[in-house]
Formats: sequence, C-alpha cells, structure tokens
Amino acid sequence: MNPVWMLAAILLPLVGGAGLLLLKKKQAGTAKMLALGLTCATSILVWALILTGSTASFRLTAFTESLVVEYRLDGLGRFFAGILATLWPITVLYALSYMEHEPRQVAFFSFFTMSYAASLGIAMSSNLFTLYFNYEMLTLATMPLVLHPMTRAASKATRTYLFFSLGGAAFAFASMIFLTANGAGGSFALGGLLGGHPYEPEITRIFFVLGFFGFGVKSAVFPLHVWLPRAAVAPTPVTALLHAVAVVKAGAFAVVRLTWFCYGTDLLAGTWAQGVPMCFVIFTILYGSAMAVKCPHWKRRLAYSTVANLSYVLFGVLLMTSAGLAAGLLHMAAHACIKILSFFCAGAVLHRTGREYNVELDGLGRKMPLTFACFTVSALALTGIPPFNGFVSKWYLLTASAEAGTPLAYVGAAVLLISALLTAIYMFTIVSRAWFPRKDLPAAAAIPTCAATRRPLPARCEADWRMNLPDVLLALATLVTGLFSQPILDAVERIVSH
Repeated sequence: MNPVWMLAAILLPLVGGAGLLLLKKKQAGTAKMLALGLTCATSILVWALILTGSTASFRLTAFTESLVVEYRLDGLGRFFAGILATLWPITVLYALSYMEHEPRQVAFFSFFTMSYAASLGIAMSSNLFTLYFNYEMLTLATMPLVLHPMTRAASKATRTYLFFSLGGAAFAFASMIFLTANGAGGSFALGGLLGGHPYEPEITRIFFVLGFFGFGVKSAVFPLHVWLPRAAVAPTPVTALLHAVAVVKAGAFAVVRLTWFCYGTDLLAGTWAQGVPMCFVIFTILYGSAMAVKCPHWKRRLAYSTVANLSYVLFGVLLMTSAGLAAGLLHMAAHACIKILSFFCAGAVLHRTGREYNVELDGLGRKMPLTFACFTVSALALTGIPPFNGFVSKWYLLTASAEAGTPLAYVGAAVLLISALLTAIYMFTIVSRAWFPRKDLPAAAAIPTCAATRRPLPARCEADWRMNLPDVLLALATLVTGLFSQPILDAVERIVSH
C-alpha cells in the first residue's frame, strides 16, 4: 500500500476535525455524525495500512538533515495504531449519547477528532523528532477537552495538565536534542541508535533519564501524576480517552521508543539509569493502587488505578528484557480495553443518576444491571482473574520479572502482587455496593434519583444503546482476548524480535 496513505490517515481527522469548527451551534447533530464518519473512515484506513504490513516511509518535510518529519509503520507502530483504530470509534459512539445535552458540542467533537490525528501521528512516527512534534500536538488538541465543562475545577485541571505537559516536554526535548547532536536522530531501530556510544556513557544515561521523566508525565509516573486525577472533571468520553486510549498510552509508547529504539538497552541495563526509573515506577504502582483504595470519588478512583497500571507497562519496559517488553505491551493493550470499559460504566451511571461517589452507588446494580454487569467484568479483568485479558498480561509481567532475576525485578513482582490485592479491594468495593446494598441505608438514600428529573428512578434505568453497546463489546473483548490471546502474543513476539 502506498505510504502516502499514512499521511491521509492523519490528515483526514485533522483537517476534518478542524473543519467541524466552522459549523454553527445549532448544527451539533451534523457535527456528531461527521465526527463519527471521519473516525470510522480513518480507522478503516488505518487497519488497511496495518494489514498490508508495509514498512515503507513517507517523508513530509525536512527542516535540516537531522530534523525530518517522516512517517513509517513498523511493528510497534502498528500495534499502537491498532489499539487506537479499534477503540476510538467506540468512544465516539459512546460520546454521541453522553454529550447529547451538553453545551459546545461542535467544539467538543472537533477537538476530539483532531486528537485522533495527533495520536495516530505518534504511532506512525518514524523518528523521535516526528514523535515529539505529534506529541505536542496531542497536548494542544486535548487541552480544550479537559477545559470543556468551563468550571473552576476544569480550569484548574487544565492549567495543571498544561503545566506538567509543557514541563515534561522540555525534558523530552533535551533528550531529543542530545540524540540528534550525537547522530542518533534517524529512524527508530530496535536495539537503539547509539551504536558504539560515541558520547561519554554517563552523560548519555543522564539524558535518557531526563527523557524518561519527560515522557513520564503523560504516563503519570510519581510525582508527575498530579494532572491525571484532576482531569477526571472532564466529560467521561474525555477521561476514557485520556486514561485508556490516547494520552497516557502515548506517554508509555514514547518511553518504549526512547528506551528500546533510541538509547538501547545495552547502554542502560544494569546501571543507575535503569535502577532510578525502575524505583520510581515500582513506587508508582504501590502509590496509585493505595490512593485508589482511599479515594471516595468513582472516576478519580479509576484515575489513580490508571496511574498504577501505566507503571505496570513501564515496569515491563524497564526490565530491559525481551520478555519484559512483550509483557509491557500486552498490558498496554489489555489495560486500554479494561479501563475504557470501567470509565464508560462510571459515565453511564453519572449520566443517568448524577451519582459520582462510591457511597452513592448502593443498590444501583438492580436499576442498571447491564452497566454494572459490564463493570463487574472490568473489575475481574483488572484484578487479573482468569480467563480475562488482565490475567494474561499480569502473568507475563510476573514471569518476565522472575526471568530477569534482579533484586529490583523481584521487588517489582512483589509489588505487583500487592497491587493486585489492592485492585480487588477498590474495584470490588464498588461491585459489592451496587449489587448488595447495605441494609442499614436510610430510606431516602436507598432510592437513587435520576439526574435529569430528580425523581426516583424506575425499576430499570439503563442508558441508551449508544452507551450500552460499547460496554457490551468491550466486556466481550476482555473475555475473548483472554481466552484467545495467542494472536496478540504472536504479534508482540514479532515486535520484540525484529
């Protein structure tokens, strides 16, 4: 397939999304349909590119010999692009219903569509400069989505998001400049671009660590995670986008590129440049899980869960073994599916009942049985219970850490087990409240009210099919990809061996 189609896959949602801003407020219905059409058409094109398996590159422009905007789909890029192309249309379908009565729908769907373009640009980047360029585009495209509610909390969350993102970008920029100055600004190559290590090794490791924490902002490494829970004030389709599909996964993807495809593990493994990031990642897993247990707000609880699970991915990457990288990529895909399902369920409850705190969920399982059945599936999968996909990825993370055999790998394995226990606590607390309410509830609290009418809910109060269908599809996906995980395992094995 002609590589120019990669550019088409990026420009279609970028130009189309920008064009939606020309529509008037009363044309919100048209904007929604166009956004869905653009997203589906782009996803079809992306999957066509993935399935053809072409590795040809397309050079868009060159500022200098070293600073080139170029796109290419290698194995890792296809893997990330496949996640995006699968989950983005589902999120837009969900948003059609969720945003139905929200203000500024035209602007919302415009920036939502343009964010897809920036995310695909990251997946298809041939070199670090192109990745960095699209990485910054993603920050600018998602910032208005966080700000969308136009409340004081949303304004504060947006400032925090922008502050951390730009600060992290500065560190990542320094790392990129170092690589470029040392002749390592070319196309990504598994094993790294610093063959022979032309620069002093310790200085090189310092710039790697700077780049790790720079990209670690979007992957929510402690203490750079602060923006993520605050961003939960955004509409649920946005939080699902931020926490499961685009922004946080873009951060983890960039760390994989930096570690394995730029600096290379030969220079880093067994040194402080591996140990320091590993310590922060292990602590982040424990911290995020503990904060999720403590947090009384449902969406923020899921946000802290994302903080922990992103570091699962980074833990696998930083083991700096092929098995660790494969396990990290497996968890990247599994967590994307599980967490977007969790947020969709939380959003459906918020949309229909106005309830957003854990203590307000007692008995809602009987009024929204399909929603909470799907959330129960996500709880089982995220905890790592077989046969769901979360079990597969966590199993491979544990076996990879055992194979690595280093002290930090063993500590990380222990923390993964502790985190699994904490995950069961913070997820099944919600499940048990929904299905088995406390008997000592006051009568008024035992009758949830509808967010729209403030009247007692009917016996069944499910969201409409545009919100329920994505939930059911994702719940089935967590089961099917757990039972039949071999194709994904084979794809990951090809990535780490080429």
